[in-house]
Amino acid sequence: INRYPDNKHTEIKKLVSDIKNVNINQVVFGNGTDEILDLIVRVFCNPNKDKIITLPPTYGMYDVIAKTNGVENIEIPLKSDFSIDTDKILDLKTSNIKILFLCSPNNPTGNKLKRSDIYSLIASFKTGFIIIDEAYIDFSDEPSFVLELAQYSSLIVLQTLSKAYGLASLRLGMAFADSAIIGLLNKIKPPYNIGGATQEIVVKALANPHFKKESVALILAERTRLVERLSSIKEVIKIYPSDANFILVHFNNANKLFDYLIESKLITRNRSSVALCEDSIRITVGISEENDKLVDLITKFYSA
Repeated sequence: INRYPDNKHTEIKKLVSDIKNVNINQVVFGNGTDEILDLIVRVFCNPNKDKIITLPPTYGMYDVIAKTNGVENIEIPLKSDFSIDTDKILDLKTSNIKILFLCSPNNPTGNKLKRSDIYSLIASFKTGFIIIDEAYIDFSDEPSFVLELAQYSSLIVLQTLSKAYGLASLRLGMAFADSAIIGLLNKIKPPYNIGGATQEIVVKALANPHFKKESVALILAERTRLVERLSSIKEVIKIYPSDANFILVHFNNANKLFDYLIESKLITRNRSSVALCEDSIRITVGISEENDKLVDLITKFYSA
């Protein structure tokens, strides 16, 4: 470890390109997808001039990265059923919109966006690039848009090893796009953004074809079991359908429940202040022992 790591990520890039069925020059790695998101905004947006579009409720880092880079974020909220308001996006008369962010399956709502809506936006959004954040795609039955890169040169697809592979602490995100786009991102990424130890562990994970499959199967089974158990609690108002490794749950008195769980050393995500997610908590599906502890604590809270 006294030597610097491979700054071109050759071994993992070869493995990933084979798994995803893309050319090796169509993939770039980042220290998590957050770094790649920042690279994309810096490459394609001029500060204090260009704009992005996000569809709240969605992943909060899109807005943070835009503001950090002096880029205006135009928010077009999802509809009440968490679908895209495509008409409102396409009716925008604002100029200098360079990026449209789509998160599918969406965080924090858990639903996959309608594929027909995405196709409509790809066909009509001509002022910049469409980013499809597929961090949770492995838990959905929806095919990845990575398979369609050859048809859409303005499309950038993000994925991660944090979720399905269970390697969140390693911080490795991936972007797939036309080789010209990847070339630009490679030019400005930090030279050693993926450490050598991370690359070694990732190689082992990617080389085992059963690793991800077993991980996803376990999480999906636990997701089903967790939904069933929570459904029996009368203070649970609604459990939203999920295509991700988490569920969004509308609780009675969600804020106090969230605080109680924190005091009990169990961390969830309180989304109650987010539009369309009022009184809701986002719960990541854990292993069986963690899920059982969660349900027991929720039951205890409401029975007190």
